[in-house]
Amino acid sequence: MIQGARPSDMPGFVAPQLAASRARAPSGDQWLHEIKYDGYRVQLHVDKQRRIIFTRTGLDWTKRFAVIAGAFDIPVERAILDGEIVVIRDGRTSFAELQAELAKGNQDRLLFYAFDLLYLEGFDLTEAALVERKRILKMLFDETGLQSPIVYSEHLQTDGNQMLAHACKLKFEGIISKNAQAPYRSERSDAWIKVKCLQRGKFPVVGFVKDAAGVAALHLGRQDGKDLVYAGKVGTGWSRTVSGQIRKKLDSVLIPTSKLTRPIRDPKAIWVEPTFLADVEYRDTTAEGLLRAASFKGLTKRTG
Repeated sequence: MIQGARPSDMPGFVAPQLAASRARAPSGDQWLHEIKYDGYRVQLHVDKQRRIIFTRTGLDWTKRFAVIAGAFDIPVERAILDGEIVVIRDGRTSFAELQAELAKGNQDRLLFYAFDLLYLEGFDLTEAALVERKRILKMLFDETGLQSPIVYSEHLQTDGNQMLAHACKLKFEGIISKNAQAPYRSERSDAWIKVKCLQRGKFPVVGFVKDAAGVAALHLGRQDGKDLVYAGKVGTGWSRTVSGQIRKKLDSVLIPTSKLTRPIRDPKAIWVEPTFLADVEYRDTTAEGLLRAASFKGLTKRTG
């Protein structure tokens, strides 16, 4: 086996290792960098003829992911793999598409990206170095002929911020940087670091929801040809003082009905002329074109 592997009975669900969030990727040869997937973190257990898939909180979702469980048909008695179930849209993972497929009960597009091996054939591997766990995991794929929808998660040992820039250019969610020599720990730690790609844009403010300080949220639009379509809302990123300043500006352009081409229903919304542009940082957009994880950065008045 490998250094750090310990003889052990097969455990039940193993609480997952989680990554700490950082603004920049770490540098140095001790780091492995993987693409950050936008899906459901799961743990796949092989126990003789049984295949069990647990969510990151330990729920048994084997029936929901039956296609993935059934595809793991290899001559291994016992194993535990850590990974993520995803759906690919336009060459990258999409959580919105994954949710839509599961809501329809459709499993045909599901993929399981395996990025860690915690247990194999009577040995607990959690004390072994990550680079060794991944080496054994890759051997498992190569020697057993595992194929899609079970996929080995590749990694690179390169400059982390260069890889992040490339990942963001390709519109991936971000990267996960992992200490190659670290053991597996069921906690959030700096041995795994996640750095997310963020996008930024200016969106016309079409309405707001008020609160005591000023605004609780801004409704945003975007131009789609001649149409002004809904782009979602933003409710974070301002202080109490800035909230009041935003409210004062928007109160000067109130209108009775929404200027959206296809108005949305929100009984708390107060509509405004799309005179002001919200500068917004966001992760990506949903299948419906709505902003995800949006954060307010500023407000400017349209010119021209």
